[in-house]
Amino acid sequence: MTAISDRFQNLAQNQKCAFIPFITAGDPDLHTTAEALRVLDKSGASMIELGVPYSDPLADGPVIQAAATRALLQGTNLEAILEMLTATTPHLQAPIILFTYYNPILNRGIDNFLLAIKQAGVAGLVVPDLPLEESANLLEPAAAIGIDLILLVAPTSSPERIEAIARASQGFIYLVSVTGVTGVRSQIETRVSDLLKQIRAVTDKPIGVGFGISQAEQAKQIKDWGADAIIVGSAIVKRLATGTPQQGLNAIEEFCQSLNLALS
Repeated sequence: MTAISDRFQNLAQNQKCAFIPFITAGDPDLHTTAEALRVLDKSGASMIELGVPYSDPLADGPVIQAAATRALLQGTNLEAILEMLTATTPHLQAPIILFTYYNPILNRGIDNFLLAIKQAGVAGLVVPDLPLEESANLLEPAAAIGIDLILLVAPTSSPERIEAIARASQGFIYLVSVTGVTGVRSQIETRVSDLLKQIRAVTDKPIGVGFGISQAEQAKQIKDWGADAIIVGSAIVKRLATGTPQQGLNAIEEFCQSLNLALS
């Protein structure tokens, strides 16, 4: 059983919904990223999604795009991120899920990439621009090395495609709650409830909902609709980038505690 599957099993036994915060590696710097991982872990994160900054982030909204730009200007690269994770992950309870685009994986070579992130303590992988039709190239070696490749379901996915993605995805299924890029939304669309039911009808794998969740009330609503995990990104990235690094760390700690309270 992988670290992610084990965590979901433990949560299910206690009838709890997973909380998965997202931050961008290297914003404002990698030292603060390491501190943020520890803060999120201490604040009750079930798992933590860590974004690798990329110059052409197609799935990211303005908040995360800006964070990636700041990180790249700092000179953040995959080698430095993995070095930081190697030192940090042994002290974390929450499994790390790496969010990266496909091109950096191909540039490094799939097997070399997977081995490097495994050695750094990464448990899962989200690749937003990897289509289902090409996913076998990454799914099979990832499974062999013990890393869950988590696939995304879009609101526009057909029933047949949803079933195929649900069958292939490892760890959990990532339901994108909105059509478009990441970002803070004032409201969550009610069709998320219908999509959760549709996915639940074809799989017993956990379902995580992300994109657009920015308030504790929204997180609770999606939990009540039947999600197994709530993924929050832009609202955390924005808080971490506000003020000094320490002020940012304090802000995400307070926010994450409020989200956990809403999900308890």
